[in-house]
Amino acid sequence: MKRERVTLITLGVADLARARAFYQAWGWQTHPRSMEALVLFQMNGLAMALFDLEALAADQDRPGAALGTGAMTLAQNMESEADVDETFARAVAAGAEMLKSPKKAFWGGYSGYFADPDGHVWEIAHNPFWPLDEDGSLTLGVAE
Repeated sequence: MKRERVTLITLGVADLARARAFYQAWGWQTHPRSMEALVLFQMNGLAMALFDLEALAADQDRPGAALGTGAMTLAQNMESEADVDETFARAVAAGAEMLKSPKKAFWGGYSGYFADPDGHVWEIAHNPFWPLDEDGSLTLGVAE
Protein backbone atom coordinates (compact mmCIF):
# COMPACT_ATOMS: atom_id res chain seq x y z
CA MET A 1 0.00 0.00 0.00
CA LYS A 2 1.29 3.45 -0.88
CA ARG A 3 2.54 5.30 2.21
CA GLU A 4 2.26 8.82 0.76
CA ARG A 5 -1.49 9.23 1.04
CA VAL A 6 -4.23 10.94 2.94
CA THR A 7 -7.56 9.16 3.30
CA LEU A 8 -9.51 11.59 5.50
CA ILE A 9 -9.18 15.29 6.27
CA THR A 10 -11.11 16.38 9.37
CA LEU A 11 -11.76 20.07 9.92
CA GLY A 12 -12.64 21.14 13.44
CA VAL A 13 -15.45 23.70 13.35
CA ALA A 14 -17.06 25.96 15.96
CA ASP A 15 -20.58 25.63 14.55
CA LEU A 16 -21.29 22.42 12.65
CA ALA A 17 -24.58 23.65 11.14
CA ARG A 18 -22.92 26.84 9.87
CA ALA A 19 -19.98 24.89 8.40
CA ARG A 20 -22.31 22.40 6.69
CA ALA A 21 -24.35 25.28 5.24
CA PHE A 22 -21.20 26.98 3.92
CA TYR A 23 -19.87 23.90 2.11
CA GLN A 24 -23.31 23.09 0.71
CA ALA A 25 -23.74 26.69 -0.50
CA TRP A 26 -20.29 26.41 -2.12
CA GLY A 27 -21.68 23.45 -4.06
CA TRP A 28 -20.38 20.46 -2.11
CA GLN A 29 -22.67 17.45 -1.64
CA THR A 30 -22.87 15.88 1.81
CA HIS A 31 -22.45 12.12 1.90
CA PRO A 32 -25.47 10.03 3.01
CA ARG A 33 -23.39 8.59 5.87
CA SER A 34 -23.16 12.02 7.47
CA MET A 35 -24.53 12.16 11.00
CA GLU A 36 -25.75 14.85 13.34
CA ALA A 37 -22.25 15.21 14.84
CA LEU A 38 -20.14 14.53 11.72
CA VAL A 39 -20.61 15.89 8.20
CA LEU A 40 -18.91 13.88 5.44
CA PHE A 41 -17.96 14.78 1.86
CA GLN A 42 -16.64 12.21 -0.63
CA MET A 43 -13.71 13.57 -2.62
CA ASN A 44 -11.45 12.04 -5.29
CA GLY A 45 -9.86 9.12 -3.47
CA LEU A 46 -10.37 10.56 0.01
CA ALA A 47 -13.02 12.06 2.23
CA MET A 48 -13.38 15.27 4.23
CA ALA A 49 -15.23 15.56 7.53
CA LEU A 50 -16.53 18.49 9.56
CA PHE A 51 -16.42 17.83 13.32
CA ASP A 52 -17.14 20.03 16.33
CA LEU A 53 -13.91 21.59 17.70
CA GLU A 54 -14.51 20.55 21.31
CA ALA A 55 -15.48 17.02 20.26
CA LEU A 56 -12.36 16.81 18.08
CA ALA A 57 -10.12 17.87 20.98
CA ALA A 58 -11.79 15.29 23.22
CA ASP A 59 -11.41 12.60 20.52
CA GLN A 60 -7.67 13.41 20.44
CA ASP A 61 -7.54 12.96 24.25
CA ARG A 62 -6.89 16.69 24.61
CA PRO A 63 -10.14 17.96 26.14
CA GLY A 64 -10.15 21.71 26.46
CA ALA A 65 -7.26 22.15 24.00
CA ALA A 66 -7.46 25.28 21.86
CA LEU A 67 -7.27 23.84 18.36
CA GLY A 68 -6.15 26.38 15.76
CA THR A 69 -6.68 26.91 12.05
CA GLY A 70 -4.89 28.60 9.19
CA ALA A 71 -1.42 27.04 9.62
CA MET A 72 -1.98 24.92 6.53
CA THR A 73 -3.73 25.37 3.21
CA LEU A 74 -6.17 23.07 1.49
CA ALA A 75 -6.00 23.50 -2.27
CA GLN A 76 -8.24 22.85 -5.23
CA ASN A 77 -6.52 22.93 -8.60
CA MET A 78 -8.68 23.90 -11.55
CA GLU A 79 -8.52 23.41 -15.32
CA SER A 80 -8.37 27.12 -16.15
CA GLU A 81 -8.17 30.63 -14.76
CA ALA A 82 -11.88 31.04 -15.52
CA ASP A 83 -12.61 27.97 -13.38
CA VAL A 84 -10.57 29.50 -10.55
CA ASP A 85 -12.57 32.73 -10.76
CA GLU A 86 -15.91 30.91 -10.81
CA THR A 87 -15.06 28.53 -7.94
CA PHE A 88 -13.60 31.38 -5.88
CA ALA A 89 -16.67 33.58 -6.47
CA ARG A 90 -18.99 30.74 -5.38
CA ALA A 91 -17.03 30.33 -2.13
CA VAL A 92 -17.17 34.06 -1.36
CA ALA A 93 -20.90 34.13 -2.17
CA ALA A 94 -21.36 31.19 0.22
CA GLY A 95 -19.72 33.16 3.05
CA ALA A 96 -15.96 32.69 2.68
CA GLU A 97 -13.63 35.51 3.67
CA MET A 98 -11.48 36.59 0.75
CA LEU A 99 -7.81 36.62 1.77
CA LYS A 100 -6.22 37.16 -1.65
CA SER A 101 -8.24 37.54 -4.82
CA PRO A 102 -7.19 35.29 -7.72
CA LYS A 103 -4.28 36.70 -9.71
CA LYS A 104 -1.23 35.66 -11.67
CA ALA A 105 1.27 33.92 -9.39
CA PHE A 106 5.06 34.20 -9.34
CA TRP A 107 5.35 30.47 -10.13
CA GLY A 108 3.56 30.83 -13.47
CA GLY A 109 0.04 29.93 -12.48
CA TYR A 110 -3.04 31.74 -11.19
CA SER A 111 -4.44 31.47 -7.68
CA GLY A 112 -6.34 33.07 -4.82
CA TYR A 113 -6.97 32.30 -1.13
CA PHE A 114 -10.06 32.41 1.07
CA ALA A 115 -10.96 31.26 4.57
CA ASP A 116 -14.09 29.28 5.36
CA PRO A 117 -16.27 30.51 8.26
CA ASP A 118 -13.99 28.68 10.74
CA GLY A 119 -10.77 30.12 9.32
CA HIS A 120 -9.65 27.06 7.35
CA VAL A 121 -7.66 28.43 4.42
CA TRP A 122 -8.29 27.26 0.87
CA GLU A 123 -6.26 28.02 -2.24
CA ILE A 124 -8.05 27.83 -5.58
CA ALA A 125 -5.43 27.57 -8.32
CA HIS A 126 -4.70 26.85 -11.95
CA ASN A 127 -1.23 25.40 -12.45
CA PRO A 128 -0.45 25.00 -16.16
CA PHE A 129 2.44 22.66 -15.25
CA TRP A 130 0.19 20.18 -13.42
CA PRO A 131 -2.48 18.79 -15.75
CA LEU A 132 -5.50 17.29 -14.00
CA ASP A 133 -7.00 13.89 -14.70
CA GLU A 134 -10.49 13.72 -16.19
CA ASP A 135 -12.02 13.48 -12.70
CA GLY A 136 -10.01 16.47 -11.43
CA SER A 137 -7.36 14.39 -9.65
CA LEU A 138 -3.79 15.63 -9.57
CA THR A 139 -0.95 13.23 -10.32
CA LEU A 140 2.49 14.78 -10.18
CA GLY A 141 4.55 13.80 -13.19
CA VAL A 142 8.10 12.51 -13.08
CA ALA A 143 10.78 15.21 -13.01
CA GLU A 144 12.67 15.45 -16.25
